[in-house]
Amino acid sequence: MKILVVDDEKLLVKGIKFNLENDGYEVDAAFDGEEAVRLVEGNTYDVILLDLMLPKIDGLEACRRIREFSNVPVIMLTAKTGDNDKLIGFEYGADDYITKPFNIMELKARIRAILRRAGSADRHDNAHRIARGGIELDALERSVFVEGNPVILTVKEFDLLELFMRNPGRVYSRDNLLSTVWGYDSPGDIRTVDVHIRHLREKIEANSAQPEYILTKWGVGYYFKQ
Repeated sequence: MKILVVDDEKLLVKGIKFNLENDGYEVDAAFDGEEAVRLVEGNTYDVILLDLMLPKIDGLEACRRIREFSNVPVIMLTAKTGDNDKLIGFEYGADDYITKPFNIMELKARIRAILRRAGSADRHDNAHRIARGGIELDALERSVFVEGNPVILTVKEFDLLELFMRNPGRVYSRDNLLSTVWGYDSPGDIRTVDVHIRHLREKIEANSAQPEYILTKWGVGYYFKQ
């Protein structure tokens, strides 16, 4: 597994790199946003740890540019703790968010969780192809086609869509989705779910304002049309 760590605090990068390499990961480092984008363009990574405050271009802009050509999982690292900052990160394509200072064991757990959700468990699932309406999903390849056209989803968007497509008609509350897809043991910010649902609808629906697949049951949650 190959990880890219992006932060302008060189001592922090050195510490993260040391700990992850001790666990068997291959680790590259970048110290500004432009360097991060260049590395992702020329390499294949399993996870990116991306600081929010970076020289040249910040983490949000770097994430936005990366999302133009890659769906690699991105975990934002930042000293900002506000809910709005977290939501902005999700808007730009981040998959998870951890605030500084953080415990290295928590960071490792987040990495393992996102790698697991990114597809390692799916390789043992025989029923890895799902087709409903005009959407085809392959859990093994982590690919989605809408009306025959490929659609690039982030890790969380894919996980949400797979959950919905495997359980059509079942209504999931926002807390259900936070627990199942994000792995939060306690209630988190439900707006996180709304942001990802909106992005997912924009990618798979012909008209995201009048969705045909992912529907809302007002006051309860979301479900995939049967």
